[in-house]
Formats: sequence, structure tokens, C-alpha cells
Amino acid sequence: MKENESTSVAGQYSADSIQVLEGLEAVRKRPSMYIGDVGSRGLHHLVYEVVDNSIDEAMGGYCTDIDVTINPDNSVTVEDNGRGIPTGMHEKEGRSALEVVLTVLHAGGKFSKDSYKVSGGLHGVGVSCVNALSAHLTAEIHRDGQKFIQEFEKGIPMYPVKVIGDSDRTGTIITFKPDSEIFSASTTYNYDILATRLRELAYLNKGITLTLTDLRDNNGDTENSNSDDSDPTSQKETFHSELGLLEFVKYLDGTREKLTEKPIYLESDKTGIPIEIAMQYNNGFSENIHSYVNNINTIEGGTHLSGFRRGLTTTLKNFADKNGMLSKLKFEIDAADFREGLTAIISVRVAEPQFEGQTKTKLGNSDVMAAVSQATTVALDNYLEENPKDARNIIDKVILAATARHAARKARELVQRKTVMSGSGLPGKLADCSDRDPTKCELFLVEGDSAGGTAKTGRDRNFQAILPLRGKILNVEKAMEHKVFESEEIRNIYTALGVTIGTEDDSKGLNISKLRYHKVIIMTDADVDGSHIDTLILTFFFRYMQDLIKNGYVYIATPPLYLVRKGKQEQYCWTEEDRKEAIELIGKGKESGLHVQRYKGLGEMNAIQLWDTTMDPGTRFLKQINIDNAAEADRIFSMLMGDEVPPRREFIETHAKYAKIDA
Repeated sequence: MKENESTSVAGQYSADSIQVLEGLEAVRKRPSMYIGDVGSRGLHHLVYEVVDNSIDEAMGGYCTDIDVTINPDNSVTVEDNGRGIPTGMHEKEGRSALEVVLTVLHAGGKFSKDSYKVSGGLHGVGVSCVNALSAHLTAEIHRDGQKFIQEFEKGIPMYPVKVIGDSDRTGTIITFKPDSEIFSASTTYNYDILATRLRELAYLNKGITLTLTDLRDNNGDTENSNSDDSDPTSQKETFHSELGLLEFVKYLDGTREKLTEKPIYLESDKTGIPIEIAMQYNNGFSENIHSYVNNINTIEGGTHLSGFRRGLTTTLKNFADKNGMLSKLKFEIDAADFREGLTAIISVRVAEPQFEGQTKTKLGNSDVMAAVSQATTVALDNYLEENPKDARNIIDKVILAATARHAARKARELVQRKTVMSGSGLPGKLADCSDRDPTKCELFLVEGDSAGGTAKTGRDRNFQAILPLRGKILNVEKAMEHKVFESEEIRNIYTALGVTIGTEDDSKGLNISKLRYHKVIIMTDADVDGSHIDTLILTFFFRYMQDLIKNGYVYIATPPLYLVRKGKQEQYCWTEEDRKEAIELIGKGKESGLHVQRYKGLGEMNAIQLWDTTMDPGTRFLKQINIDNAAEADRIFSMLMGDEVPPRREFIETHAKYAKIDA
């Protein structure tokens, strides 16, 4: 039969090649465009989208309580006591407003200034995306004295909204189960990730109560939270803050030594833009500033962050000059010196935020900069005048930071001279790879010369480079900047990677355009010392090379813990559960006659074993490090590598068995 001319044949690009995706088809076809990815981050983002709708109700003054429940089947229920999504007929669409909200992109009350003055969602695709990517979703609405319900499968309504009873309350209850066809890697929620976000939202929206309950057996993959006494398998936490950011900054700075007696706090809406800022100086050497717009963590900053920095720098410098505190200095104070040892949270509410990019990570509204700068100046001026002792401590800290920066400049220049860019060659211990395409190359940071030698023998020389590290690298959390750059091991890491450091705005800025490897893999022993070295290196990357983590270039290798062997049969085991399975499989459940070897270090494996288990891309297990929540990562690194022992001990005892410290 002759084909119609308009029919597309293999390899032909015709009119019929153009696909028109209707409704939520586009979301299911390209989910990463809407939620970032279909891994763990995207999975948890579904919950955030539904919770954000409830938060919008709370920001409008219509909601006080939000409950999130992880159900036994790993579905999630989000319930609030807001007004309830409207269920009446939508005149233009010819169906209920509820169905429109759940099935049409760019539909929702946040586009109407009459419904929401400010909103955490800009693109209006939130809850409809959740519906599209769920195997099943149920919406239960309480409003107008009635209880309504409507169910969906993969975004398609199973029936029109219907009344199933009377109700004496108002609110929305959304229950959804992620579609395993979309989230093929896993549909299992991590309690700690959700708890971190809800805790953050409680601080950002003072007075609101958020509750997280886990009804799964063994609480999913964690066992580290408060248990509900009525159900030994449930896990439950309530998050509520009356003081908002004031309590948030105390929480983040809880393990650091305070420089001022109390945090500096301001709340203002004189310019029509609600602004809330809390900051606290400590004796540390890192700058920890976290910014939010309408509850969205703007990890790339923007005009609100620039306004805060400008107000802070100008006010502190004017105060110091007025009081003659800088008269003996022989060099200029840099803007970064005023932020060393500062922990701060900036939160603004903007009616029509202009974000740069779909990811909503950088604010572009120009009027916000002046508003935040002015508010910061007024509040800080008053604080410095009323607290002369704290003012002196802050300026002394700034002078110390400036002095250390000058010392660090020479150390940084030494690092620069040894980078590939300066043409002086690579570290002597580095066994480089032959390929020069950074997208194909990987660098293993290996604990000790012995393991480094084994890794050099076992690697694939075409694309795998090895840099042995001598012992434990410097703890950068407790070291001044010039000491960091004077460390030989850290200089070797910079030089091997080929990156350059230092920008006008930030002395720790990183230029990764010449990065020589797009996989930087930390490979240490599977013991306590190895974990400590992992954390030291991760702390260094988080404080000085955070862009590597943000771009997904940093990984942790996972060498096996055991080798179970009987005759020619053998099986490597990465967990205690793996070991038990191997004994069951090889030894028929009996250990007699089996050789079970516990690897205490990489040096106990020969080159072939190390390649087969830990370095071969076809068989190895790598943990990619990412920053899901910068504020929480900052707190954890400060706690793990700081001076306070009790919180560190509590964290280790709680997480020792189950933790995967993904920054």
C-alpha cells in the first residue's frame, strides 16, 4: 500500500514529525524540565510543591497548621487548615476549579493579586506537575460546609469532583504516590530531607506549625527522630518558631563560639517590601549567608543579597572610621573582611519576583537592593551605637580578617604559580591520566601512599588519575585562610585540579573553567579514620570549592567491607546485609567452611581487587555529593569539625549506622 505523503517515514522530517503534547503530557515526557531531575531531589521536590501551596495560604493569613505524613505505602499526605481549593465550576474551562488547578499548567490563585499578595511559586506548575508525575493522587477539600473529593491517575481525572459529606472545617488534603515509571531509581522518601525543609519553613514563617509523621515500618531508611509513644513504628516531629529568623540563626550557629552577646535582628516593610534579617558573628573564618525570597532558597543570591552586603560593609566601615578604629592599618579593608565569621539569613517577600532562570535561584528585582541595603544600614547603626562592646569585637574581628587576608594573598599566589595555568607542572605525587578531555577524566584522592600505589597499579591510565594524600588534611573549619593555602596537601589538590582562585568580590572565589577532571573521587578506608578523612576533605570542598559540589563533580568511592569465599566461589559485600546474603548463598546459611575477610583498609586489597570493586565504572558504587540544603550543610560541617564535642557525639551516635553525609 502506498504511504500517504504526509506520513513520516524513518529518517524523514515532515509535518507529522512535530509532536503537540497536550495537558500534562509534556510534564510526563520531560519531567526534569519541571522538577529538576527524576532522582532523589526531584522526588522530594514533589512534596515541597504541595507544601508550598499550603505555605502560600499561611503567608496570606488563612492557614496555621500544615501536616505532612509519609504513609506505609510511601505515598505522602499534605493537609492544611486553609480555605480549601475552590471546587465551583470554572466558567472558561467548563469544569471544576479544583480539576483545573490539578490538570492545567500555569493555573492557580497565585497569578491573581487578589488571592495572594506574595507566593513561593512563580511559574504556576507546582501541584499540577505533582499530579502528572503521580501514579495516583487524591484531593480532599473541606469548604462551604461540605467535603469534596476527586481522584486522578497519572494526571487524568477518574471522575468529576463530588460531595461525599458535610464538614465543619476548611482545608485541603492532598495524597499522592509518585509514579515508579518516572522515578525509576527509587520512590522511597527520606525522612531527614523532608524534616530539614519543614524545619526551615517553620523558621521562615514564624507562628506556623508544621508536623512531619512517618508511618512506614522502620521509618523508611532512618531511625533518628522522636517516636510517637502510641505507635512504636511511627516517627514524628513538630516544627514551630515564634521568633523566626532569630531562632534560625541561633540554630545554625549553635556549635560556634559567639563573638557578640546576642544576634542582630531586623524586621521592616517601610519600602513596601517585607524584610527580615538575622545575623550573628562568631570566631570562625567562613562566611555563612543564606538568602530567601518568598521561602525559596536563592542559592545564587541576587539583589537582596547584594543589598545586604552593601549595607553591612558601608555601615561597619563608617562606624570604624568615625571611631578611629582603622587609623593604624597600613592597607585597605576589603568587603569580604566584614563578612568573615558572619552567619546571616536574609528573607524578603516580593509580590512579583523576577528570578533569573527557571530554577529560581537568583533574584533580579532592582528595587529590592536599595530596600534591603537601607534596612540593614538603619538596624546595624542602631545596634552598634547601643552595643559598644559588641561593636568593638566586630571591628577587631574585621581587622584580624584583613590582616590574615594579606597573609593569605601570598599563599594563594604560591598556589597560583603551581597550577597548570602558570605552566609550572603538576604535583610530584600525582599519577596523571593520558586523556585530556575533562568530561572523561577522573581524579582519585587516595588516603596514604600505600593505597595510592595500589590504586596507581590497578587504575585505567587512560582516564583515571591518582593523587595520594598524606594522612589527614588540615581541618579548614578551624584554620585561618593563609594556613589553608600554606598546607602542602591542599596546594597539591588545587594544582592537580588546575583551578584558579581569587576574585574581586570574594577572596575564596573559584574559577573552574580550567578544571581538569569532572569526577573528583574521594577514596579512603571503610573505617572510622577513613570517614574522618572523607569529612575533612568534604569540609574543604564545601568551604573553598563549593562550585565543584554544585556542579556535581565530587564523589565518594565505596570500597567493600567483606569478601566471602568458598573454593572458587566468592562475593564482595558492601554492607552487613550483603555479608549475610553471601553466607546464605555460598555457605547455605552456615559460616563453617567459608573464608570471610573483613577489609580494614584499601591496602589489604591487591590492584585487581581494588579495580574490580571500587574503581571499575562498570561495577563500582559512587556516592555523588550534592547540596540539597546549604544552610543545613553549613550547620552540619560546623558541628562535625568544630570545637563543641557534645553535639558532635550526639550526631554520630544517632547517625552512625545509617548516615550518608551528602553535603
